[in-house]
Parts: sequence; C-alpha cells; structure tokens
Amino acid sequence: MQIYRNVVIYLEQIVKSSKNTENDNIFYTVAMRGMVAFPKMVLHFDVSREKSYSAVEHAVKEGKKIFLITQHEAYVDNPKSSDLYKVGVVAEIRQVLKLPDHVMKVLVEGVYKANLVRLIDDGKTLRAEVRRTPTYSRAKYDEVEAQALVRSIRDIFEKYSSYFPKMPSELFSAVMTQDNPIKLFEAITFNCALNYRDKQTLLEESNIMNKLSVLFACLTSETEILELENLINEQTKNSIDKGQREFYLREQMRVIQEQLGEDGGDDAFDYINDIMELKIDDKSREKLLKEADKLTKLPPASQEAFVIKNYLDTILDLPWGVYSKSKLSLEKAEAVLEKEHYGLKKVKERILEFLAVYMLNPGIKGQIICLSGPPGIGKTSIAQSVAKAMGRKYARVSLGGVRDEADIRGHRKTYVGAMPGRIITAISQAGTADPLILFDEIDKLCSDIKGDPSSAMLEVLDREQNSSFRDHFIEVPFDLSKAVFLTTANDVSNIPAPLLDRMEIIELPSYTAEEKFHITKDHLIPKQLKEHGLKASQMKITDDAINDIIQYYTKEAGVRNLERKIASICRKSAKKIASGEVKRISVKPKDLRDMLGIRKYTADLHLKEDKTGIVNGLAWTSVGGVIMPLEVLILKGTGKVEITGSLGDVMKESARIAVSYVRSIAEKYGINPDFYKENDIHIHAPEGAVPKDGPSAGVTMTTALVSALSGMKVRADIAMTGEITLHGRVLPIGGLREKTMAAYKAGIGTVIVPEANRADLDEVDDAVKEHLNFVFADNLEDVLGTALIRQQGGRSEA
Repeated sequence: MQIYRNVVIYLEQIVKSSKNTENDNIFYTVAMRGMVAFPKMVLHFDVSREKSYSAVEHAVKEGKKIFLITQHEAYVDNPKSSDLYKVGVVAEIRQVLKLPDHVMKVLVEGVYKANLVRLIDDGKTLRAEVRRTPTYSRAKYDEVEAQALVRSIRDIFEKYSSYFPKMPSELFSAVMTQDNPIKLFEAITFNCALNYRDKQTLLEESNIMNKLSVLFACLTSETEILELENLINEQTKNSIDKGQREFYLREQMRVIQEQLGEDGGDDAFDYINDIMELKIDDKSREKLLKEADKLTKLPPASQEAFVIKNYLDTILDLPWGVYSKSKLSLEKAEAVLEKEHYGLKKVKERILEFLAVYMLNPGIKGQIICLSGPPGIGKTSIAQSVAKAMGRKYARVSLGGVRDEADIRGHRKTYVGAMPGRIITAISQAGTADPLILFDEIDKLCSDIKGDPSSAMLEVLDREQNSSFRDHFIEVPFDLSKAVFLTTANDVSNIPAPLLDRMEIIELPSYTAEEKFHITKDHLIPKQLKEHGLKASQMKITDDAINDIIQYYTKEAGVRNLERKIASICRKSAKKIASGEVKRISVKPKDLRDMLGIRKYTADLHLKEDKTGIVNGLAWTSVGGVIMPLEVLILKGTGKVEITGSLGDVMKESARIAVSYVRSIAEKYGINPDFYKENDIHIHAPEGAVPKDGPSAGVTMTTALVSALSGMKVRADIAMTGEITLHGRVLPIGGLREKTMAAYKAGIGTVIVPEANRADLDEVDDAVKEHLNFVFADNLEDVLGTALIRQQGGRSEA
C-alpha cells in the first residue's frame, strides 16, 4: 500500500513539472514590422496595435519575458501564423513609457533565439509557444578562412561607412579593430541599418561562417546601392540650372538686405519672381534676370534704375503665352458680316473662305489680306467684324504718315523717352498673343533718311519670320505667328512690291446709289437717331429725300459724308423737337434746302436728244461711275487736232487712234477723205477742271468723230465704253459695275460694252440688268451701227 502511494505522488510531481515546463515556453508575443531583434541586442520600438499593446501590458504585469517575431510584410495589421517568420527572439522588457494616443515606447534586450511552435490568438492578445534554439552552433571552422572573412567585412564596412558622415567614431573604431568573428558580427548587425529581410536571414543562420558570408554579401549590396544613390544625387544637384541657383542666392540676399534695413532690393526681387513665372525661353529669361540683377546694385532713384524698371514693366505687361479661347463659327461670322455690312457679297464670301481655312487649320501660314478700296467704304469696320467673328481681341495700328522705322520696331531702351514699336504696343493693348491686328492705311507709309518703315513691315507680315519678332526696345523675341493680320489701302500701287507680295488683295468697290440707299435706311439713320437722342417715331426721312441727299448733296465712294448729312438733319430736327416747335418731323425732298442748303452737286451731264458730234460716254471715278459726254466740233482749218478737258496722255492717244481709224472708213460713211487736211478737229470732255484719263473712251471718241464728220446724229438713249485698236477692235474695260450703275441712274436705255466684258455682267446689280439693254460689241462697226442714225431716216439696227 505504501508503495502505491509513493507511485501516485511521483506521477503527480511529473505532471506538475510538465505543466510548469509548458507554461515556461509560452510568451506574450509582439509581431514586429520592419524590425528584427537579436540576442544580446538592446532595441526600442513603438507599439500602437491593440494586440501588441495588450501583450506588453500583460508581460510587464506578470513579470515575464516577451517573444519578438518579425512579419513577412509590414502592411499586415492583424498577422496570423502564416504572416510571421518562424524564428524570433525572447527578450526582457527593460523599460515601458506610455504616450498619448494609445502609443507605448518599449525598450527590450534580446535573451535567446527561439523557434515559433504555435501561435495562440484569443482575439485580444497574441501568445506564442516557442522552442529555444542556440544562437551560434558549436561547429568548428577554419581560423584562416574566418580571418579572411573578417578582413573582407572590415574593408567593405569601411567603404560602407564613407557614405555615412555621421556614423559614431566609437562604432567605426570597434569594428575596424575587432578580430573576433562573433563580436564583429554583432557590432555590425546590431548597429547598421540593413534590410529587415537580410537581418532575418542572419538571425535564422546559426553557423558563424555562414553568418559572416551573408553579412558580407549584404554589406556589398548596400554599398553598391548607396554608391548609386550618391551618383544620382550628384547628377540631380548638377542638373539644377543656373537660374534656380541664382534665384536661391537672390532670396538669401533679399533676406540679408531686410535684416540690414536696406530697401533698394525689394523691387529687384519682385521683378525676379515675376520673370521666373513668365512663359519664355531660357535665353530670354537669363537676359531679363541679368537686367533685374542690376537693380540690386543701383540706387533706387538713379536714372539707370528708372530705365531698367520701365523696360521690365513693359516686358512683364506683354501677354506671354496668353491666347484667346473662343471657337470660330462660320455661321456666327456670316451673321456678323451680314448684320454690320450691306452688299459687298464677293468681299464677304472671300472673308468667309479666309475664316473657314483658319477654322480647319489654325496654324496656317501666309494668309495676310489687304482690303483695298476708296475711303469711307468700311474697310476698317470689316476688320472689326472679322475680329468679332473669330473671337479675337482687336488692335488697330495706323500707318498713315509713318516715316521712321523705329515707329514699327521701337527705339533702343537706352534713348531718353524710348518706347516699344507700334506692333508690340498693339499686342500689349490687346492683352493676348493672338489678336487680330489691323494695319490701317499701309499704302501711306513714307520713307526718308531715318529709314524705311515698309522694310520693317516685311518681317512682321512674313509668317516664316515673325515667330521670333524682335522689337528694338524689348530685345527678346516675341511670337507673332499666332496673330491674324489684316491691312487696308486706298491705292495698292503705292505699296512697295516686296510688301505687296506678302498680301492677298481683296478689292472693295465703291457703293452704288442703291447700296447707299439701303445703308442709309438700315444703318446710318438708326445710328444717328440713337446718338442724337431721337426715336424713330419722332423723326423720319422719306425714301425720296434719301435719294436726293445721295444724288445732290454727296459725291463719294463711301458713306462718310452721307452720314454727316444725316447727322446734320438729326441735329436740326432735335433742336425743333427740344424747343417744342414740333413733336415729330418727316423730312421730304422739299425740306432739304432748309436743312442742308442748296444742292452741292447736279445730275450727270448727258445727251437729252439726238445730236451730231455728242456721245454719252461712261467713266469710272474713285467715287463711282459717271456719265461723261464727249463733244467733237469740225472747223475749217489746216488739219489741227485740239483736245481739251484736262485729258491725260492715254486719252490723247485714244483721240489720235480714233482720227486714224475714221480716215480708214471715211468713204463708207460719206466723209471727205481729206478732212484731216482741210479741217481742224476739236475734241472736248466737259467739266474741264476734273482730270480724266484712261483708254475706255476710245469708242466714244470714234463715234463722236464719225457723227461730226458725216453729219449723222447719235442716239441720246445710248451710252458706251470700250478701248479701241487701229483696226477697229473693241477691247475690254474695267469698272463695268459702276459705269452701268451711272447709266441706270441717268435714265439711259441702252449701254454698249465690249464683248469681252460679257462675263463681268454677273457683277452688275440685278436692278441695273432689269432696266438696261446691253449691246456687246466686238468691233467698232457694231458700235457705229447701233449708235448712229442714218440720214435716210430711221435708226439703224445693231
């Protein structure tokens, strides 16, 4: 019985001993992120995860050690057994410091290495069952090989340390003087920032030779990476451009000047900041920074400082890289042109073609249009309409009377009162780098000893050159290639050939009487009523009065004087209404004498009845077409030909051709063959004070000569135009639209024009074509057969 009790007591002791052993191998566990602990190593770390926080608290409370094991991936917040390495370190907690926000600083010292057997997770804390394992194996190693490894590691460590200037000298000395492999391994591993995966490999390895080999490989790899990083840093440092370095230095200078109480550099640093923000090339920025740098060395009140500030202000005011954002619409463009301009169908069509090309290819080069025509027909207003249709800013540069190249390119900034040229000024006023710029009156450019401004315009209007236009004042290139250029001229013959070659000419014809009527009624009268504070119900101008104003009070290609006459009528009407004399006014033809005075112009002179030696000619003038009757008188004499009426050389030559041709057909029309010997011939074009020239009066002179010499009368209801040759051919003429409008206004029924001008009939107004009978003549026989009345009676057939 006693033996049985002893056996039971023995068994109970064994079970109790096994339970204590089991409890000794289970520790509260902290999963480490990016850190590896080693035996004998003192390590501090922060704990914030709930399970790790709880594990440290329990270990401290129970006075037990803690198991530190590293996670495979640092981003895992709730690690499981598969997320942990299998080897860790059991450590003693030396110190714990609780911080706000549920953070704990822990200082530990590694005791021994242990393998993870089982991970226990109760949801609140982690515990681990571990099995102790030796840190270093007792396997023997070759002393010579070990020393070779030690020396190699010391050499690579020395190179590794060169990339850490702040490495403690005590550590460096300890490593470089250490011959013991284990102590060398621990000195380097405990203190160097190696990758945590490499450190884990070093922890798991037990053989000291293998540990040293892995450590050597790790140090070599880290040294190579550090060497490459250092090279990259040097290259990056060298790649910082000079402008940035200067900027940093200037900032330091500004702070120093502020500390010294000096104010002179404030403006310079403001300029430097603004220059750094400009969208310009590096060379231009460098030049501007040099100018701004000069300000830091000059007294603020000096003349040179004023010049530099004015220069930089001008540069900074320019719209560098600022462009319009609106989209081009052909429908909108057409609506704008139709609303603001009456007639001019061909001009509008060409403008819309111009805009269509811009819409499809905004980067197109070489499209520079010159609007050519007499004054007052709306060239400038068309340019404004184009700018509105394109959604571009509008800038106008008047070139009339400009005779100095500096007006275009600017003056050097060193001159007193220097300023940029008109181009850069227009860009600055527009506020964008792609405005529509109108060069008004480009045919009025002058040249003298100061230079030729038309030559300066060559660069501006050349798309291949103006992308880097240099104004003498700003001295840095400015891109004009995105701007749209339009020009206007009254007479393109005054434009130098190289400049004219860069432009496409669009001819704007003078307005006909009918167009002036519609412009007056639809545009001028509403505009003047608004400007004079009148309502349409208070004042009205009848259609007959408008026609009389056009015919008897104005004589121009455009409508400027016509608008002045309408304004004069509005002023007089406003006075009567304001004084209470009347409440509303209707202006009729009979009222025009009181409001505008006597008639300034009379109707065109023309043949009212069939006569001999007088023919209705048609002429073109800058203010439109006119009837020009031409008279021939035959006198007894010696064959002299007298030509009067301020005729030019071309018309005088036409007269001589006409005389020669009549001599060749004298017998056919019953003319004395010796008329050129026995008679004097006097040819006259009325209104002698008005200069006249051109070849188109040839048929008129010939018809008048034949009529005067043969005694045949000329039909009064016919007008004619055309150039002639010695053999009687009729050559084409220009200005058919204006000439036929003059015949229509004068009540002419038939117009004789050259056969070659038949195609130009499309340009003639529909109202004119309805009321006129056109006879197309290929030779003078066609003209004479239509215009002359045979003496036997009855008019000849055409």
